[in-house]
Amino acid sequence: MSAKWNLIIDVSRCDNCRNCFLATKISFINEMANICEAIGADVKEVARGMGSDKRIGQAFLGAGVGWGGSCFPKDVKALIKTLKQHGCNADLFEAVDRINEAQRTVVIDKLKSVINIGGATIAIWGLSFKPKTDDIREAPALTVIKKLQNLGATVHVFDPVAMDNARNVLRHAVFFEDPYETIKDCNALVVVTEWDEFRNLDMRAVKSLLKEPVVIDGRNIYNPQEMKKIGITYLGIGRS
Repeated sequence: MSAKWNLIIDVSRCDNCRNCFLATKISFINEMANICEAIGADVKEVARGMGSDKRIGQAFLGAGVGWGGSCFPKDVKALIKTLKQHGCNADLFEAVDRINEAQRTVVIDKLKSVINIGGATIAIWGLSFKPKTDDIREAPALTVIKKLQNLGATVHVFDPVAMDNARNVLRHAVFFEDPYETIKDCNALVVVTEWDEFRNLDMRAVKSLLKEPVVIDGRNIYNPQEMKKIGITYLGIGRS
């Protein structure tokens, strides 16, 4: 058996390819979120419809601020490199990577549409790249926070378990031990990680604690209609 054939077998079995496919699903649904916003549709309904096909499934069809962690970014870039080394086209995975990078700034653009970021105080809920971990490697929150700071904002942050790791890399953020304390007198709240703890908080209390009742939901964990009834200026990802 040739070395090239062995390479094909190894690639077909490896986690690298599986991770790249899952990353592609996420970038796909994030592109769909953009068209949903343009035409007034709800990307969650699109994902639900797509995911009802057993060939596709519901997993990894959550629009948001993109993927991070130790695997997806590394594996996508590695596959791009391998494809190019062997003279193959890497356009698909370059687009997957590019879409993900752009998605991290979507919440910044949404904030700009409703408040002046320079001089504002912004609260961030969620620092880990996904729930149930303290891993902040390539976490979208880090990009969001640094961009907000570069625009002149003061940033308050909270995460259920990733605070210690985040302190090592976020030198100028203000850390809090309670989600409600984090948002006191802030001009807006940005939800970056979909922790269950955030789903079950009292959003009426959130509104009263914020200086301006602005919530940017980077993971679509809240119901837009319910938030608007409370009186919150709510912007999700791919939702009207």
